[in-house]
Formats: sequence, structure tokens, C-alpha cells
Amino acid sequence: MRITTRTRRTAIAALGALAVGSLLAACGAGTPGGTAGGDGGEDGVTTIQFWHRSFTPVENEWYADIVKQFNKSQDEIKVVDTEVPADAWDQKMKAAQAAGKAPDVYTSSANLLDLVNAGSVHELDSIVSKDALGEIMDTATSISEVEGKHYAYPLLLEPQTVLFWNTDMLDAAGVDSSAAPETWDDLLAACAKIQPTLAEGQYCISPAQDAVTMAWSTVGQQYNFAGHLALTDDWSAPDIDNDGYRDLMTQYKELWDKGYMPKQPLAAYVGGEDFGQQKVAFKVSGSWMMSEIGSDYADLLAKTGVGAFPSASGADGRTATTMGNFTWVVDAKSKNAEAAGKFLEWAIAGDPENLVPFFVDTQFTKVPVRQSVQDAVAASQEAADAPWSSIIVDDIAPDAIAGATYPWDVNLAVGTAMESVMKGSASADDAINTAKAAIQTVIDRDGLPDKAPKN
Repeated sequence: MRITTRTRRTAIAALGALAVGSLLAACGAGTPGGTAGGDGGEDGVTTIQFWHRSFTPVENEWYADIVKQFNKSQDEIKVVDTEVPADAWDQKMKAAQAAGKAPDVYTSSANLLDLVNAGSVHELDSIVSKDALGEIMDTATSISEVEGKHYAYPLLLEPQTVLFWNTDMLDAAGVDSSAAPETWDDLLAACAKIQPTLAEGQYCISPAQDAVTMAWSTVGQQYNFAGHLALTDDWSAPDIDNDGYRDLMTQYKELWDKGYMPKQPLAAYVGGEDFGQQKVAFKVSGSWMMSEIGSDYADLLAKTGVGAFPSASGADGRTATTMGNFTWVVDAKSKNAEAAGKFLEWAIAGDPENLVPFFVDTQFTKVPVRQSVQDAVAASQEAADAPWSSIIVDDIAPDAIAGATYPWDVNLAVGTAMESVMKGSASADDAINTAKAAIQTVIDRDGLPDKAPKN
């Protein structure tokens, strides 16, 4: 397998946790069992409820096993594990919270600032040890802290914008397959050479191409092109009427106009079928796609390149990658917050060996947030067979930017503008003006200046 490394850019302070609105509602689901909200039993054992989303089989197995291990490790706390299919998560969580029966501990990828402002999560500083909290790496600060207090403990970070390529297809076109295109100019030049070599139904690249996906996956690209995101720092006004945002939209329009990308998606952004079926030379997706290639298209492993997403020509080292995350939180109204904190600390903030199976079994496509866990995972026997791990952990993740902390509707206004310009339904100026009006509505409706992060 050919993997490219890229000179690590200057680390950029993460700007916030990603809230993907309707995306979260589409992630998975099922019917949880048991009654939420733990309590103390008459036998002196405190029972707490733990809810987590349903994901891949290996992830679900790890969740079930870590609960069993914790329950066996002591006799004072009993954790009841409930796997909730993702497509039912939002509905069931809202219903449980409204009824005062929310789980004591649950997984979250929501905007942490929103959770804190809503008073829905318990601060962790009083229920998790200082040493455990101190292990959280700086790259995960924005998804674990608000104004110096901890409210979430991250399980992982996950680059959401990674470039994959088929080395055979690039070689056939005379394009360097040993490294990712450094800039958009390089990418477009590669597509110009690749396009004539493709068969019918094949394309140069499969990127994000709908408003919702662009809204969350291009946050890093927005920062890369503009040097900032879609609001002013004080959240008092839109900040997309500039050359950076115009240029980003224009790049996608060129992919569209020249036929380098399909007019209809060949696969979801989060999936890898189009790449696995060799319908595209380049595929843009999250780091998780490597797991799909390894499990469903193993014959492609030896000819899959992995690298950072191309940068704007004048970006001066700014990241082009958005960082996703997954955290554990304790419900603000938990009657057994201390017990919940002990479980959380033991499971994901304690012995690194508890977490090694999770990162190994997900094929090294996710990034630990503790150095001790990164070291333990890297030392595993399986790591030697996953050379892409070092690219994701060492070259892409360190400078990736966390998703915007402002409301989802702001993200969606940008994604809508990008899609309309790309497909030619609006000029860049008209799309930006429409987005500005939509964003201003959100600012006024939600009183955003009063909610802007202080730091």
C-alpha cells in the first residue's frame, strides 16, 4: 500500500465541536431496553444506566465488553448497558430527558457548547480525577471543555476530510501516485490527465456534493481558504462575503463543470462503494472509510493511497480537514453522578489497555485523545499491518480543525451556497448574499452574540 506523508503543518487550535443536526438523526437506531436514570439499590449497589449509539459490530461488541469488565472489576456499581440504534437516538433521548429518565452516562457527538448552555450535561471536574482529565490532549480541548471546565470525556477524534486514491488508476494516467496532490491546482491538473483514461461511468473524484454533507465536511476547507469560519469572532455578523469563500465555491464548480465528478452521487460521502468498485480515482471521505476498504474491498488495500486533502494555493499551512469526535458525558440530572464518573473514568480514562481493542478492531481509522493510548495502540502487533494509521494519527489529525460551535443552521446556509454555486443554480455573489441573509436570521433569532465563546 502506498501512503503519503506530508510535512506537518503548525497545529491550529480547535474551534469547537461539530454539530451536524439532521446528520446525527440519520446515524443509526433501535429500541433501548431498561429504564433510564440509575439509582441506589437496597443491597448497597448503585445502578447506573449507560446508553450508546449502535455502530459497527466490532464497536458494539467493545461497548458491551467494557461494561461487563467494569461490572466484574468491583461490586459497588452496576452499569446497565443499552445499545440505541442511531436513527432512534434523538427521539428516545429527548423523550427520556423530558420524563426525567435520561441515562446517567451516554455517548455524544453533539455541539458541547449547546449542551452546556442547555444545562444538560454534568461538569466532570468534581467526579473524574484531575489526572484523568489532564491526559486529554490539546487537540481535544474544544470537545471536552467550556471556559476551563470539563463537560465531556472524548473517546476518539476522527478526521472527516481525507483523500483516498487508486494508485493503479493514477499510474495509468501518468499521475504521481506516491503522494496526495498538495493543492487544488495540483488536483485539477491530475484530473485533467486522468479523465481521458477513464472508461464510461468512471470519474476522477467523488467529493461531497450536497448541501448537508458540505455543511459539515467542509468546515476545514472553509478555514483553509478564508482563514476563518462563517461568523465573525463575536458571532455578531456573517463572515462569508470574501474572496476565500468565493474561491472555495469556484473550485467545486470547476470539478462539476468539467465532468471530473459525477452529476449524481455514486455512493454516500460516508461510504466507500464508489471507490471500492473502482468508479473513481480519488475519493473524499472520513478516515473511517479505510475500515470499509479493508473489510469489503481487501484487494484494494495494496493500491490505495491515503493523504491529507488538498489545500488552497495561498493557505500558508492552514488545515483543510474537519475533525469529528465522539465523547462520553454524564447527564446533568443524574442522581448518581459520582458513580457515573467512576465508570467513565475506568472505561475510557483509565488503563490504556481497555481502549486498545477498540482502536485495533476499527482498523486504526480513529484517533485516541490520550498519548498513553496512542502509544499502546501503536505498539500493538496489528499496527504493523496498518501503515495508514500513522498518516491519520501523525500527519492529518494533529492540525485538523474541530467543527464550528455555532448553530447547525449557519453551517447549512454555507453548504447550500456551495451546492448552488457548484451546480450553477446561482452565481457566487447571489449564493453568498442568500447565505448572509439566512445566517443573519439565525444570529437575530438565537441571540448569537450573547452565546459566542469567550475564548
